Amino acid sequence: MKLGQIVFSKAGRDSGRYYAVVEVIDENRVRIADGDLRRIKRAKLKNVRHLGTNGDMLAKIAKKLEEGAQVFDRELFSALRYYNDSIENIDKEGFNV
Repeated sequence: MKLGQIVFSKAGRDSGRYYAVVEVIDENRVRIADGDLRRIKRAKLKNVRHLGTNGDMLAKIAKKLEEGAQVFDRELFSALRYYNDSIENIDKEGFNV
């Protein structure tokens, strides 16, 4: 997993919701946030086995995270809005759930 990568939760109460990777702890754990229910300051620690990805990246967010610049929750929320608004419309068979 890489900084700024868009992931979705495969397990837990947040199953099916989209997030961005905001911190890589090690090869098995990352911190994820969506800027709405899960803010950047309280990013959720998640096992990578419980996450799926569609291969998309948030390039601007990734660059800011790598540089150590501040990323605002509103900025992250706006970037993920398309994904989280379309959860009901997506056929999950297309993803590796």
